[in-house]
Amino acid sequence: MTSSWGTLALIALLPGTLRFSDLRRKVAGVSERMLSQTLKQLEGDGLVRRRSFPVVPPRVEYALTEQGKQAALLVQALADWIEDTLPELTRG
Repeated sequence: MTSSWGTLALIALLPGTLRFSDLRRKVAGVSERMLSQTLKQLEGDGLVRRRSFPVVPPRVEYALTEQGKQAALLVQALADWIEDTLPELTRG
């Protein structure tokens, strides 16, 4: 959760469930491999739920767990605060 990709993935999932490809588009700049690793870590931490469908081509969806939603809201609030106060912080 403390990685930048983990933070961005949590925030991207706040509105609701996303397929892997949609999530990758929302987390601009992340490689497929890095996003996959990040999601596995978040799933292992109990913050993200992965749902796989037995279809061809494979379909996988990701959603926040209740703990994941709580964490994502806190991370979003911090990101918003940083964005709002960054101009003041950089002025010194």
